[in-house]
Amino acid sequence: MNKNWVSVYSTGMRHLAELAKQMLLDNGIPAVIVNRKDSSYLFGEIEIFVRRKDVIKAKYYIEQFEKNISID
Repeated sequence: MNKNWVSVYSTGMRHLAELAKQMLLDNGIPAVIVNRKDSSYLFGEIEIFVRRKDVIKAKYYIEQFEKNISID
């Protein structure tokens, strides 16, 4: 990832990364997922990156997203 993209969210769960990415896209923020999980041992994180200019807005939406998810 180049310096114009910044990580705004990371999780170990693929479905949460997909939901967060879609929420950002729905709000007009281009986002990409970078899967840094090891495929053999299943450790590591999945990160969402946005353009540097969208970081503040993206972090606001991510904060709202995290308040509304429930992990049981």
